[in-house]
Amino acid sequence: MNKIIYILMLGLILASCGGNTIKAKADNENLRGKWELSVLDGKTITGKQQIYIELTNDNRVTGFAGCNRLTGTYALEKANRIRFIQLATTRMACPEMGLEAKVLAMLNNVENFVIENEKLMLTIDGRAPFVIFTKMNENDIVNKYWKLKALEGKSIKMVNNQEREQYFILRSDNTITGFAGCNHFSGEYQLIKGNRIRFNTMATTMRLCPDVNVNETDYLKVFGSADNYAINGDTLVLNAGGRAPLAVFESVDFD
Repeated sequence: MNKIIYILMLGLILASCGGNTIKAKADNENLRGKWELSVLDGKTITGKQQIYIELTNDNRVTGFAGCNRLTGTYALEKANRIRFIQLATTRMACPEMGLEAKVLAMLNNVENFVIENEKLMLTIDGRAPFVIFTKMNENDIVNKYWKLKALEGKSIKMVNNQEREQYFILRSDNTITGFAGCNHFSGEYQLIKGNRIRFNTMATTMRLCPDVNVNETDYLKVFGSADNYAINGDTLVLNAGGRAPLAVFESVDFD
């Protein structure tokens, strides 16, 4: 009887180890690819700059830290442990370097990783996630800075006292952020087969810009009406049904 119990226990142990090995292998494989920074030190990361890392099969890491591009290597160890090694960056100077410094410090200190629901969570000693990355969508419309060029057939140019151009960005986590001319806006989007798109829960800030002669209302209406899109090179057109284009955008490199 004791021999039978021993054999059963040994089988359970081996099965458990085999399961852990398979899970670890799957996690390591899922680790490969491009990841966009979503949360750092509990704060959601938004804005024009797209901070990301790309992990390759040969244990190389590349990416963009907020001002400079980064390169280096990473090592995987048992129990989902990870170390970033020999990280180096280009030498550009930008007006605001604080976020980049935090990103680089984070990569140099993380010890563990967990992948769940297309999220890569990096931690120190298994504590609450220090940083969260979202798996980047490879669709051509996602993770690009789309600058408004034409609205209802009329060419759009910035007015003299406008803060910045009208634009939007679709993030990998299915959120949209942008600027309407006076107010910033955000919301959610859904991509559907056949180049169809749907925008939801759109919200804007409530600033008043009486001296800025820009039509925010018509621009924001685009996201309530658009249901399909077309991309040709660096040009994006948002449409409603088969009618004339609602708006035309140009892709701008924001690295």
